[in-house]
Amino acid sequence: MSAAGGGVGWPLLGVFVGLSGLTGLSLFVGVQSLSLPALFQDPEALQLLMISRLPRTLAALLTGASMAVAGVIMQLLVRNRFVEPGTTGTNEAAMLGLLAVTLLAPGWPLFAKMTVAAGTALLGTFGFMRLSRHLPPQQPLLLPLVGLIYAGVLYASATFIAYQTDLIQYLGTWMAGEFSGVLAGRYELLWLAGFLSIVAYFAADQFTLVGLGRGLSLSLGLRYGQVVALGVATVSMVSALVIVTVGTLPFVGLVVPNVVSRLMGDNLRQSLPVVAGLGAGMVLACDILGRVLRHPYEIPAGTIFGILGAILFLWMLLGRGSNA
Repeated sequence: MSAAGGGVGWPLLGVFVGLSGLTGLSLFVGVQSLSLPALFQDPEALQLLMISRLPRTLAALLTGASMAVAGVIMQLLVRNRFVEPGTTGTNEAAMLGLLAVTLLAPGWPLFAKMTVAAGTALLGTFGFMRLSRHLPPQQPLLLPLVGLIYAGVLYASATFIAYQTDLIQYLGTWMAGEFSGVLAGRYELLWLAGFLSIVAYFAADQFTLVGLGRGLSLSLGLRYGQVVALGVATVSMVSALVIVTVGTLPFVGLVVPNVVSRLMGDNLRQSLPVVAGLGAGMVLACDILGRVLRHPYEIPAGTIFGILGAILFLWMLLGRGSNA
């Protein structure tokens, strides 16, 4: 095996082993005890596994993988390592769409609500990208600061509308980022987010060229506008799907791509499977921690990841990596 292949193979192997262990643990951790022998002896145990534990585990894996991929795409589109959908107004714009459809068409099916949320997320993301064009690239920290302000304005608007219409509880649910309500039949939209992550892998080389800038990518023959549109659509759809299903999870799209970049460099074709796997594993690990730290009560996975993500982000800001 070549050095390059070994450099990619070992991280992938580590992620696979970690995901396998976490998946097995997740299936048997919860308020109601569940064991492997019980699956063959008790029909109710098998029902619990198929209706609750397995869908919850799959939802955490799909959420973590898709949000991490969306984060790295967003970073390449704006050429800044300090942004993610949660700091560019994408999530907040999706919430505005959900509020609008909840008020105007509460009887619409879930897929229709997700479509509206994806549309507003798309508009919000394009709005941030237009703002980013007016900022000097020599000051990389200015972009995430503007993004936070932009996202804050959108969230304040959503909060005002929710307060005026007695929908604050809905807004809180969308901000929670937890998997306790995931059951069979209520998480399947996340498979679409997983499919979009696979599409992103096949377009990885093109996203890498976009990260070089408009002028250079056009000189290399890239259809810059089409690739940017694909990236923005992917980020918006993934954000809307996750918010509709489980709520927001902060720092996933920010921390995971940066950790992988420090370990493997910036070859997206090689690193994207590791980004997806590490994102899936970290979200699932946080969900498991949320189940056991205050057993039999639960702490939302988004809360735990917010704490750990903030610590990791500070470490990345203060530390240095050989490939950073």
